[in-house]
Amino acid sequence: METYDLITRNAEEVVTDEEVRELADEPDGTRAYVGYEPSGVLHLGHLLTANKLIDLQDAGMEVVVLLADVHAYLNGKGTFEEIRETAEQMKAQFIAYGLDEDNTEFVYGSEFQLDEDYTLDLHELELATTLNRAQRAMAEIQGGETAKVSHVVYPLMQTLDIEYLDLDLAVGGLDQRKVHMLAREELPELGYDVRPALHTPIVADLTSGEGKMSSSEGVTISMEDSTEELEEKVNSAFCPPTRDPEGDLENPVLELFEYHVFPRFDEIVVERPEEYGGNLTYDDYETLAADLESGDLHPADAKGTLATYLDELIAPGREKLREIRS
Repeated sequence: METYDLITRNAEEVVTDEEVRELADEPDGTRAYVGYEPSGVLHLGHLLTANKLIDLQDAGMEVVVLLADVHAYLNGKGTFEEIRETAEQMKAQFIAYGLDEDNTEFVYGSEFQLDEDYTLDLHELELATTLNRAQRAMAEIQGGETAKVSHVVYPLMQTLDIEYLDLDLAVGGLDQRKVHMLAREELPELGYDVRPALHTPIVADLTSGEGKMSSSEGVTISMEDSTEELEEKVNSAFCPPTRDPEGDLENPVLELFEYHVFPRFDEIVVERPEEYGGNLTYDDYETLAADLESGDLHPADAKGTLATYLDELIAPGREKLREIRS
C-alpha cells in the first residue's frame, strides 16, 4: 500500500489533502498524535483511532499519545491521583493492543500544560476566542452536559497541545473536527504553524444502527468484555443484509469489519459447515460487504466471524487488565 493510502486509510476527512500528501512524501521523523481522556478501559471508540496510529507507525511516523489528565480533571473525571492511575491502565492496554512501544511517546498533559509559557498562550487564546466559538468546538465532545467554564477552556487547551507537543499531524474522531478547525484558525494568531488533521469515522450504535456507539449510553465493546460477553453483544447487533440501510441508519457490523478487522488482518475466514456452502475467505472488505448484500453471506455468519476476530484483537488488552487488577 502506498504511504499516502496507508496514512489516510479509513479516514472520514483529511484536512487538508495537500498538506497530508506532503507528509506522506517524507514521513520519517514526522509526529502524529491522539489525545485521550483517561478512562481506564479501552473500548472500540479508542481502538478506532488506535488503528489509525498503528497505520501511521507502519508508514514511518512517530506517534504521540497524550494522556490528558488535566483535560480529564477539567471534565470532572476525578482527582489527579485517580486519573493518573487509570491513565497507566490505558497505556498498558494500548501497548497490548499493538502500538509499537519503542515508537510511541506517552505524555501526560500535566507535564507541560501547567508551565508558564503554555498558561500565557492559553490566556491569549481566551482573549481571542468568543464564548460561542469555544462552546461550538466543545459541543460534540461535551454531549448533553450543562456547560461549565472548564468546558470552554478544554478546546483551547487542545489547540495549544498541537503546538506544544511539536506535532506534524493531529488525529481524532470526527467529533474532534471543530476543535481542529479552531486550532487551524487560532494557532497562526499566536505565531504558530497550522497542522493538518485526520478524522476517523463515528461507528453507529451497535444495537440500533443509529447515532454513535457510546460507552456511556447503549452497548459498546471494551477490553473488559469476556469472550462470551463480546459474542452476546455482537450477536444482538443490528445487521440488515445491506451496507446502506434506509434513512439515517448504518450497518454497525459492516462498519466494525471495515474499520477494525480488515486493517488488522490480511485474511478473514468465515467458517461454515459444508452443507451451508463451506468456508468463505476474504482479503478485502468490499467483497465481504457485497456478499452480505447478495445473500452469499448470512448476517448470522457475519456476526459470528466478527465476534471471533474482535475477540482476538482485544484479548491481549483483556489479559493486561486482569494482570493490573489482580
